Amino acid sequence: MSATTELTDEKVLEVLKTVRFPGLTRDIVSFGFVKDLAIGGGNVSFRLEITTDSPRAAEEIQRDATEKLRSLPGVQSVTIRLETQQPGPAPPRGAVGVPPPQANILPEVRFKVAVASGKGGVGKSTVAANLALALERVGRRVGLMDSDIYGPSQQMMMGIAEKPFINESNQIVPIERYGVKVMSLGFLMDVDQPVIWRGPMVMKAVEQFLQDVAWGKLDFLVIDLPPGTGDAQLTLTQKIHLSGAVIVTTPQDVSLIDARKGLAMFQKVNVPVLGIVENMSYYVCPQCGHREEIFKHGGGRRTAEQLKVPFLGEIPLDPKVAVGGDAGRPIVAAEPESAVTASYLRIAEEIVRQLGA
Repeated sequence: MSATTELTDEKVLEVLKTVRFPGLTRDIVSFGFVKDLAIGGGNVSFRLEITTDSPRAAEEIQRDATEKLRSLPGVQSVTIRLETQQPGPAPPRGAVGVPPPQANILPEVRFKVAVASGKGGVGKSTVAANLALALERVGRRVGLMDSDIYGPSQQMMMGIAEKPFINESNQIVPIERYGVKVMSLGFLMDVDQPVIWRGPMVMKAVEQFLQDVAWGKLDFLVIDLPPGTGDAQLTLTQKIHLSGAVIVTTPQDVSLIDARKGLAMFQKVNVPVLGIVENMSYYVCPQCGHREEIFKHGGGRRTAEQLKVPFLGEIPLDPKVAVGGDAGRPIVAAEPESAVTASYLRIAEEIVRQLGA
């Protein structure tokens, strides 16, 4: 049997599943971009139907698909007809390469702010919790949605042990703590149970948190995302108009490299980046007042300047942050007069100013 006759739709699609939308982890097959696939005589042809306002991204996908298919045994030629269309009449914050977000989701929430990081271990969830509390302290109605599906932690950080209940409209009622409405997968699972989910399950969980939770009227919904760029981030840009993203990093070079990746992902899907927060920026000795820059210093500000996004501020390193998080009392609630709390309040006020909230 010749190589050409061994070509199948399945083999071609397996190759195309390695072609990603630039900046995202999802492939063009699962996106539904591949249409009218035809194979015959060693020729592979199909349409690439992409909704995007970035012609460069569409052309990059076409080139990548062509190159990878040409390396498939039995393929003699590749014909791809690229068809692009602008997203529908959604605001410019709508996602690129995916259907426009649905306007009827979270209609009573004025601003949806994602807190993200390029890597784990930078204190993203701590920042999300304390930012939510800081926004509440400056007089805003706030919800906190824990979308870190693989490592939910807001139930512990916010000191919540009870389970949510279902109201008469069959919606999950978030639990309120420190004036903030909180919803986390951690409420619904055993603390020692690992979350081993494939992408579609992650996307469904995030979608349920958006549509099946009784958030009510809020000024801000702070969304704690998993580290990196993956299915949870993609689902958010598909389902809702994110008002902006806050990127959390630490001063080390490796964290800054990953922060750039996270920032680039949001820019590719047209989500405004509200700014960069440098967490664990420095340590001040409470006895002598000496300042020590344990993990270097200033990298977050330099990265923000290089990438032309706002620098929201520095969060000092304070052992009370970890103690409070473990005890279920974030430092903004536990130490309202501390230097760390003052930093969060400044960041909250800057976000309010940027969004006109």
